[in-house]
Amino acid sequence: MMETDDVVVSSTPDSQTQTQTQTQTQTDDTISQSQPSQEPIRPWGKLIPSVKCPKFSAFRLYKDVYRAGKQEDHEIIFNVDNLKKVVVEVISRLHFTIEKHFINSKNEFVVILTDHSRNGTFVNKRKVGKGGRVVLENGDQIALGRAQFTVFEFDGVEYSNKKLPIELRSSYTLLKKLGSGAAGEVHLAFSKGSFSAFAIKSISKGRYNEDGPRNPLHDTKKIQREVDILQRLQHPCIIKMEDIVDTKFTVCIVFEVMEGGELFDRISANGGLPERVTKFMFWQICDAVAYLHSKGITHRDLKPENILLASEHKYPLVKVSDFGMSKFLDAASMLMTYCGTPLYVAPEILKRKGRGAYTPQVDVWSLGVILYVMLSGLCPFTQNDPNMALDDQILKGVYRFHSSKFNKVSAGAIDLIKSMLTVNPIKRRTINQVLDHPWLRSDLIVSNAVIKLMNENSVTPNSVNENTPPLNVPPPQTDRNVEYLFDVPGSKPKRARLA
Repeated sequence: MMETDDVVVSSTPDSQTQTQTQTQTQTDDTISQSQPSQEPIRPWGKLIPSVKCPKFSAFRLYKDVYRAGKQEDHEIIFNVDNLKKVVVEVISRLHFTIEKHFINSKNEFVVILTDHSRNGTFVNKRKVGKGGRVVLENGDQIALGRAQFTVFEFDGVEYSNKKLPIELRSSYTLLKKLGSGAAGEVHLAFSKGSFSAFAIKSISKGRYNEDGPRNPLHDTKKIQREVDILQRLQHPCIIKMEDIVDTKFTVCIVFEVMEGGELFDRISANGGLPERVTKFMFWQICDAVAYLHSKGITHRDLKPENILLASEHKYPLVKVSDFGMSKFLDAASMLMTYCGTPLYVAPEILKRKGRGAYTPQVDVWSLGVILYVMLSGLCPFTQNDPNMALDDQILKGVYRFHSSKFNKVSAGAIDLIKSMLTVNPIKRRTINQVLDHPWLRSDLIVSNAVIKLMNENSVTPNSVNENTPPLNVPPPQTDRNVEYLFDVPGSKPKRARLA
């Protein structure tokens, strides 16, 4: 039988910390006041000994990896000096490791325990199993050899798991909030099964309950049917969904993480984008929308906030997100998300107040607004016009190209914007006609670089739009166009959010 009341683990780390602190205090008296002092290194976590280990001090975690076992070169050592021989016999030379696991380039991390033992490492009385891994969370109990032999409590990272529905807590760890919108919030999450990072968007059912039980968010069969459709979509410029979980109050969409953030933030930070960069991104957006239209899906909520960048590179892979909303919500509900600020909504939706028939041409209008915003950093329609209300500007298609913003923009780009911001949807370009416009087609360097990038990130070889030109052209050159700045008061693009 394993003894449980006199386990002692080496307390060297805390002793070293205390000695270093004392030495530093003594040395500080001899340092001149003009010499800058260094800030102490803060631990990212701590192992607190259980009551069964009264002789062991708290072990503070500073390094990225800690090894625990009876091998003498480990950071946490179990041996006959602090354990009875019968206990040491069931502990492996390397029993477990604790790792500060970074999940992206922004230094976000999770803490992972890996079991390397013969007799088992237990977390909260569950055996991890040799070679198994678990995400350690604040308050987790670590036991050795058997479930009740707790030696540590992990004190460290505080996650936001209370924001997760119960149905997801066993599968994901919530790390931080990435953003919020009219329908809900988006959080960075870490899968406990695949040990990969994801984003989880929670869509509140209550916000779209105007039609009572007819609300498609409350129709479980409809949700599952649409989930099956959306999960079959394969396009390199469309966010890949991992899962959709239907709960009583929310629909949670699990999808891949895009480290470059929103296109909105990229535009805002730079006051607009150079024309070649815009073309590089816009081509990808249009190809994704063309793919959706070919599958009978109209997005209905295209805006820079729903366009995500895979990286912070100047020429990144771009992905359209939130296309799932279009399958769950009717046009009247979608219109509510604009709440009086319909910066990207098509005039026919405004005219019919979200009701009645409409076509995928609503997406083309939104893309026209997006292209205008990308090139100038301004919205074509503004709330600051004292002579015409915002809705009337859109319904009549009244806007202008500010010379301070468009004097360096090519005539081709302006022509494409005009053909997309056509009030009559019948006369408006279709998405395939947009892709066939000379502004995109004539720049073979950009177009072929885009196709090459999409093919490199494609799950299936035929997922990109069939109307795109051939490959084998050099990648885009460094753009020398100047960055544009905002200079029209109040015309900075706003997020289309509920007030």
